[in-house]
Amino acid sequence: MMLGLLLARGGVDVVVLEKHGDFLRDFRGDTVHPSTLDILRQIGLLDAFLRIPHRREQTIAIRFADGTIDLGDFRGLQPFDYLALAPQWDFLDLLADAARACPNFSLRMRSEATGLLHDANGRVSGVQAHDVDGELEINADLVIACDGRGSILRDAAGLAVETFGAPMDVLWFRLPRLATDPDQTQGIPARGRLLVMLDRNDYWQCAYLIAKGSDALVRAHPLQTFRDLVAPLLPFAPARMDALQGWSEVKTLEVRIDRLQRWNVPGLLFIGDAAHAMSPIGGVGINLAIQDAVATANLLGPMLAGTAAIDDTQLARVQHRRLWPTQVIQGVQRIAQARVIAPLLDNTAAGGLLRAPALLRFASRFLAFRHLPARLFGYGIRRERVQFGARG
Repeated sequence: MMLGLLLARGGVDVVVLEKHGDFLRDFRGDTVHPSTLDILRQIGLLDAFLRIPHRREQTIAIRFADGTIDLGDFRGLQPFDYLALAPQWDFLDLLADAARACPNFSLRMRSEATGLLHDANGRVSGVQAHDVDGELEINADLVIACDGRGSILRDAAGLAVETFGAPMDVLWFRLPRLATDPDQTQGIPARGRLLVMLDRNDYWQCAYLIAKGSDALVRAHPLQTFRDLVAPLLPFAPARMDALQGWSEVKTLEVRIDRLQRWNVPGLLFIGDAAHAMSPIGGVGINLAIQDAVATANLLGPMLAGTAAIDDTQLARVQHRRLWPTQVIQGVQRIAQARVIAPLLDNTAAGGLLRAPALLRFASRFLAFRHLPARLFGYGIRRERVQFGARG
């Protein structure tokens, strides 16, 4: 949606396909990092975004048995000293409404790309799609696939994927939030368990980590068994878990880290999760995808807005620009998974909260240390600046 907006503002004819009828779905990745807030400022949509009901988090805490430590601290960073938690459907509606102001932009809802079209020379020339009226074909000078980690078009293109694995999956659920609850997003590590609680003002968005592939085993037990595992980790009375009434309220995210070895073929480019699936560590998925979109618009927008034929050799510039930031963030995520998450979950006998490591407690006293994860995940590596399509 961000890429469609930028290209349309730059004079490119754009069609965006969205397979659902609206954006009102339960997204878990609702963190909008400073890097994305800065992009919104550059394209004149920051004020409108900040009118969306949202929460600002300046610190990310880890609650141990012997006290709470601020591990990430945005305070003092510029130009934004917080990350925002906002409903992703509102964010998407904001971008879509801004794009619709461009006469050369078309958003086709309930339309899903199901395959690729090719010309006589084998170059991708559009997509096969399905909408409420049936099958159709959409021709395009360039297809940009943003269809996520389960990308249909990635499979259709037959591109090689490098997979790095993950030791965990995540069970997402909501709990009601009371005014007397702690006022901070936090992670709670315990022996054999890890719970992350995102403060969404009127509810808690909770992520409970389980060993990779154990979802069916966990769900084979009564819901009360799950309640009993989570309850001791809560920063309030365990009875709050009674608000969880059925397994249908618990959603599973299969965690993966992978990336395409090559992000393009003639006529086709992959960006976002379709090019590189990210672990939920750091909540970077949306924000890295938006950086991809800005880079794509900057690098390809002038060519797409011209009258000459598309130069397919230019598509590789996007991967060249965005590969290093992807490698760095995925590398950090893989280290965190191997050295923190895997040993934690390998402790099969569930126990109480862990005590804070002495070195971590000492280092967290220094703002410069607390700024490190905020800078890395919040602002990212090789931040993009909007050069094409900043204004309509």
